[in-house]
Amino acid sequence: MNKSYIIFICPFDLYGKGRHIYTFENICKEDNSISMGDEAIKIFLNADGTMDDVSRELKAFLDYVAGQKPEDSYVEKLEEAVQEAKKNREWRHEYMTLLMRDQENVEKGKEYGEELMAKLIMLLNEDGRLSDVVRISQDKEYRQSLYLEYHII
Repeated sequence: MNKSYIIFICPFDLYGKGRHIYTFENICKEDNSISMGDEAIKIFLNADGTMDDVSRELKAFLDYVAGQKPEDSYVEKLEEAVQEAKKNREWRHEYMTLLMRDQENVEKGKEYGEELMAKLIMLLNEDGRLSDVVRISQDKEYRQSLYLEYHII
């Protein structure tokens, strides 16, 4: 497998350690001398870091992500490109189409979840397991186990 990088850019500190950058590789938990060998590297960039642990240029980019005015020539060019993209009607139309599709999918997901829950409540009621009806409303793991028990999912 080729070396790959997965980069997450976050406006918050996911790990709460004050770093601007957290880099992970697949290492065996029981014996950290064993690597998976897939060369997949995951990098979390944090715009809310407090340490002096990245280059000035990367810090300028992360400041931009956090909503601060760019003070770096590369980030200024990036800001210009973002502003130009926002003016592009075709891009805006595509973005809005994707946003609407995402909203529709969220609604479909809610409806599907409600259907599953209604079916489970009906089956529990038929089996006289009324105390489980209350429990599934508060315990997601238990609800999932009952979905499997009743072959709903």
